[in-house]
Amino acid sequence: MSFRKQLLFLLMVTPLLGLFAQEDTNTKSLRKERDMSDVIQSLSKKKQVVSTNNDSKEKKYHLSFVPALGYTLQTGFAGILSANLAYKTDTNQATKVSSISTSFTYSQYKQSIIPFLLDIWTKDNKFNIISDNRFIQYPSDIYGLGGRTDPNQGITINFSGLKLHETLLRSINKNLFVGMGFYFDNFWNIKAIDSLKRRINQRLVRTLGNDEIAAGLAFKLLYDNRLNQVNPTDGFFANMVFRPNFTFMGSQTNWQSLLIDLRGYITFPRNSKNVLSLWGLNWLTTGGTPPYLLLPSTGWDDQYNTGRGYIQGRFRGDNMYYAESEYRFRISRDGLFGGVVFLNAEKFSGEISKQFSTVAPGYGVGFRLKLNKYSGTNLCVDYGFGENGSKGFFVNLGEVF
Repeated sequence: MSFRKQLLFLLMVTPLLGLFAQEDTNTKSLRKERDMSDVIQSLSKKKQVVSTNNDSKEKKYHLSFVPALGYTLQTGFAGILSANLAYKTDTNQATKVSSISTSFTYSQYKQSIIPFLLDIWTKDNKFNIISDNRFIQYPSDIYGLGGRTDPNQGITINFSGLKLHETLLRSINKNLFVGMGFYFDNFWNIKAIDSLKRRINQRLVRTLGNDEIAAGLAFKLLYDNRLNQVNPTDGFFANMVFRPNFTFMGSQTNWQSLLIDLRGYITFPRNSKNVLSLWGLNWLTTGGTPPYLLLPSTGWDDQYNTGRGYIQGRFRGDNMYYAESEYRFRISRDGLFGGVVFLNAEKFSGEISKQFSTVAPGYGVGFRLKLNKYSGTNLCVDYGFGENGSKGFFVNLGEVF
């Protein structure tokens, strides 16, 4: 699932059902693989009853449920309940996986996060319906603009937020889609939690206000030839979104942004099951002035995944350039355990100069635990390092990119 779960794994219940366990060649090869459902089954010593009458039938709907407890830089101690429903709209093996996901997170710092995400593919991948909806009650830190901000000068603010991003894409060629949608973001009850000097508090009020609203259209161009979007082992992904916001549609100001997201996956070495993954992200303000909380920022991309090594919101600016590479390798032959090493770098334009400022590097290592061998879903626990002593755990259900 695409929404980032920044939670260090302490307690987990394996997915209840495997994804697409029909008896095709791929599924037969997966019998040599293991995931947590296999582990739970072996521990419970329950023998699986195989019915020859059902072997050729495809399961249409597959539910997974994962509760967890954990700790991260951004949340402190936190608990999460997460559910995902996955299915295909037809039996064509080329049809992409549709999914509906939701979760509830509550943290030590009184943060509440409730996403409701849809990624629906119609028959033969003709249309793709994407719905990204989130409610957040979110005390968090801000540090100013640009890449030269002081990590010791953060200000804790609290706010409520509602995100409604709806998009409809149509296939125009194999793996190529074009479409448009409507994006709405609203932040309210914005206020500082810290005791601030009057001058700083007045500046904060001028910068943020009490609420921020952005509303407008989204024009999207997508190319995606990855066979598995959950855990890609090969292929290329390119996503371009132009977002013009208009006051006549409810936005506080007129402004425009452009997002260019490029990802590539290479099996390396060629005959192995290890993968070299590359990610480049340009998040640019092309006109006007976005609300402060919607400016490009570390960990505030759609999946909240950029900038492992730094706390969410550590850097912010009018423009962001981001690059990351990650090498994913197996630890156990059966695929139950895996690992990664990663390296990233980010640059932001500041408040005064439009030129990119200091490059902020991040790096680290991670552990992978296979939750679902059919979809390739891993529990991803990473430990990242950044500059000025920044470090901590970063946890995802599903790969970071």
